[in-house]
Amino acid sequence: MYTILLIGIGGFIGAVLRYSLSGWVQNSFVNFPLGTLVVNIVGSFFLGLVMYLSEYQGLFSEETRILLTIGLLGAFTTLSTFSYESFRLLESSKLMQLTMNIVATVLFSIFAVYLGKISALNLAAYLRGIK
Repeated sequence: MYTILLIGIGGFIGAVLRYSLSGWVQNSFVNFPLGTLVVNIVGSFFLGLVMYLSEYQGLFSEETRILLTIGLLGAFTTLSTFSYESFRLLESSKLMQLTMNIVATVLFSIFAVYLGKISALNLAAYLRGIK
């Protein structure tokens, strides 16, 4: 029950953050789903960061990792919105924007996880040097 509560709290925070950031970014870009793209890239970075700090550096407890990854980041990032927005671009025959959206989301999200990993390793090395 405690784990479900942690996921729910994290999910609430992640959903509110996603709504806020995505809406703020999207206000400037009407014809391209930049808000969702930014949210997915930022979320991928933080997922990489948290997972590497947690799994390989032992920096977070299992409860904190669950709250941050399954709860907060699970609600923050969204494949369903990406899929819907991509389909709408296809439906509108905006094939160039569709291609850009798919390629940018996949490549930048994977790269963001990599940057999260590198950041986690650097942070862990820095923290070990402080001790």
